[in-house]
Amino acid sequence: MLKDEVIKQFSTPLNSPAFPRGPYKFHNREYFNIIYLTDKDALRKIVPEPLEIDEPLVRFEIMAMHDTSGLGCYTESGQAIPVSFNGIKGDYLHMMYLDNEPAIAVGREVSAYPKKLGYPKLFVDSDTLVGTLDYGKLRVATATMGYKHKELDIKTAKDDICRPNYMLKIVPNYDGNPRICELISATVTDVTVHEAWTGPARLQLFDHAMAPLNDLPVIEIVSSSHIVADITLPQAKVIYNYL
Repeated sequence: MLKDEVIKQFSTPLNSPAFPRGPYKFHNREYFNIIYLTDKDALRKIVPEPLEIDEPLVRFEIMAMHDTSGLGCYTESGQAIPVSFNGIKGDYLHMMYLDNEPAIAVGREVSAYPKKLGYPKLFVDSDTLVGTLDYGKLRVATATMGYKHKELDIKTAKDDICRPNYMLKIVPNYDGNPRICELISATVTDVTVHEAWTGPARLQLFDHAMAPLNDLPVIEIVSSSHIVADITLPQAKVIYNYL
C-alpha cells in the first residue's frame, strides 16, 4: 500500500476496519431516561472544569439502537450530568456501557464518547418499561417506569435530545504524557421524534469497582421519559484544549 493510500484509510485493521465511515443514522432509537437528584459534593469530584454544575442532577439513560447504519443493532446505558459551558446548558457524558464493539471503537476514536463494554437491556415487562445494566455477570443498575402512562410533549422531548453533549477526549502519547486532552461538544440537530411518554419511575444502582454508577447515588427521582426517534449522530468539535 502506497503512502498516499495509507493516509486515506479511516480505521484499522486496514483490510477489515473496526467501523465504516459515517454519517451514522439511527432509526426508531429508544430512549429511557430517569433524571434524579444526587450528592453535589460527589458531582464536584467528577465534573471537569471549565464545566459548571447548575443543579445536583444526573440522567441515567438506557438507549436501544434497533437499526443503526454501519453499526447494526445494540443497546447502551450510562450517566449524563446536566452542566453549562460559557452559559450554554448541556450534558456532560460521564460513562457509557454498551454491547457493540464497532460502536465502542467509533465512539472513542472518531469522537470522545466515554464507552466501555457492558450488557444493557431495554424491554417491556407486562405494564412496565424495564432497563437493566450488567457489567460482566453482575447487575449494576435496574430502572423501571410505568409503560406509556402519559404522553410527553413532542417539542419537550426533542429539546431534551438536542441539548449539547460535552465529553473529554484523552489520548496518551507513547511516553505516557497526554497527547490529546480536550473538551469536546456535539449537538444533535437532525432528529424526528415519533412518540414520547412519561410515568412513575424508580432506579436502583449497585456498587461495583469497575462500573461505579452508585458513586452518584439516587436521592430522589425528578422525572422520567421514554422517547422513540430517528436521529443522525452529529460531528464533534473541540471547545477547550487543556494542553
